[in-house]
Amino acid sequence: MDRLIRILIVDDERYARDELRHLLSEYPSVDIVGEAESGEEAVVQAIQHKPDVVFMDIEMPKMNGMEAAKSLLELKHSPSIVFATAYPEFAAEAFRYEAVDYLLKPYDEEQLQETIKRLEKQFVQQAPVATISEVKASGKLAVEREGEIHYLEPKEILYIFREEKSSKIITNQGEFEIKTPLKDLEARLQHFSFFRIHKSYLVNLEYITKLSPWFNGAYHLELEGREEKLSVSRNYVKPLRKILEL
Repeated sequence: MDRLIRILIVDDERYARDELRHLLSEYPSVDIVGEAESGEEAVVQAIQHKPDVVFMDIEMPKMNGMEAAKSLLELKHSPSIVFATAYPEFAAEAFRYEAVDYLLKPYDEEQLQETIKRLEKQFVQQAPVATISEVKASGKLAVEREGEIHYLEPKEILYIFREEKSSKIITNQGEFEIKTPLKDLEARLQHFSFFRIHKSYLVNLEYITKLSPWFNGAYHLELEGREEKLSVSRNYVKPLRKILEL
């Protein structure tokens, strides 16, 4: 993945902004660059942050979402608009403002997922995802520990997770810590049997032994030889099962 989709959330209700932020945080292709609680603030933040996409509520006091969208389209770096509202009657008017999509509240997660896929095609150059049959063992991952450089076979890595500003690589021989971002490691390992199960976790499919329902559509994952359980975000459950099962 070459870049992230820069998103600005606009809604006059704090709860609605928090809910959308939570849902969008499940997608590794997304970078939320700001929030605004009014149409006027949305225009100001769009000028400052230059988002790729604005998720825009419609019913707001003073400058509503439609008026704000019109102003945004006049900017030199005009963002794409995704309207998010509880009112379906505005849909026809919304597409006059070149809206990418029109989401109804409460949010339907499958519809949101389709929206993100559409945005990824527009803004992100996706690296091809290797299937298990395409996995090939070539090259090693270089990591440094205590001044020494270790070369890890990808097949020896159980999983990798991001914690603060470091990536932790877990193997049966020990744990390694490097500064490389998870998305860069994912790109390096794209030809091996790794799969992202969460925004912060990358797992070697060869070691997965069990999936268990957990909470609100999410699952727990167990790995061969490990006691810890890893969380699988609900957006990744279906594609994970599809690639694991015959």
